[in-house]
Amino acid sequence: MTTILYTHPVCLDHDTSPNHPESANRLRKILEALETPNFDGLIRRESPLASLEQIQAIHPKEQVNLIFSKIPSSGYSKIDADTIVSKDSKEAALRSAGAVIAAVDSVMSQEANNAFCAIRPPGHHAETNQSMGFCLFNNIAIGADHVMKTYGLKKVAVIDFDVHHGNGTQEIFLKNPNLFYASTHQSPLYPGTGNVKEIGSNKNIINCPLPPGSGSKEFREAMNSSILPSLVEFAPEFLFISAGFDAHVKDPLAQMELNNEDFRWITEKLCEIANNCCFGRIVSALEGGYDLTALAEATAEHVETLMAAS
Repeated sequence: MTTILYTHPVCLDHDTSPNHPESANRLRKILEALETPNFDGLIRRESPLASLEQIQAIHPKEQVNLIFSKIPSSGYSKIDADTIVSKDSKEAALRSAGAVIAAVDSVMSQEANNAFCAIRPPGHHAETNQSMGFCLFNNIAIGADHVMKTYGLKKVAVIDFDVHHGNGTQEIFLKNPNLFYASTHQSPLYPGTGNVKEIGSNKNIINCPLPPGSGSKEFREAMNSSILPSLVEFAPEFLFISAGFDAHVKDPLAQMELNNEDFRWITEKLCEIANNCCFGRIVSALEGGYDLTALAEATAEHVETLMAAS
């Protein structure tokens, strides 16, 4: 078995306006990096459209309709000050969620051990009733709901190493003891959530906020001392990764100091745990990362490591 890459050309057409950090060039550079001979064994698939029913399993119909009502026929429209949409944003959002759903199906059918979804818009800031932080719908949460409902799995985990806290995923998972969410993130930083005390009534939330300037040592300590042991104890049947690469030392939107090797290391650790507890079942989805070269290099390390584990 192998690794499948899910993406779609319309994800490049999601236009967030000139000079916006979450630009199509991010995805373009990633796809270029994944065209080298190292990735000849990577299976490539176009992501399907998620259905409205699949989206509305997480986001109420009123919220979905509100987002769709803001999609312009030309030019740009604002969901909030940072979250910009254009005419192709609706399809891109449906394809992004659809990529995660299709990736789940491929892994559960044993067509592949794992998958990476090179998608935009990202998802981990999208709360049940609020799109924000460049995110329209919570792609990972939609995928988690799909794997539980469709395949009857009882325990699903998300590990999020984006430099920004995934407030949306935490909010959606908070009250369900069968869902586990753990995050390393810079603090203070947008969106201001992710305090270590935010654990939920079921203690299924783990937050490891790291101060600006934190690097490999602090990141690996947080993972080794808190997140990874908690993940092993939870023993998920399926593992999702919110793969943001903006904790990289070169990223312009934050002040953490991770390097490419750190992203390889955490991917290896997560693959080891998945192999031990859930038959290697992993679906990873792109979140942030805003230095184009660093993003492409770190993503390539991540995907190459997934391939080596599959």
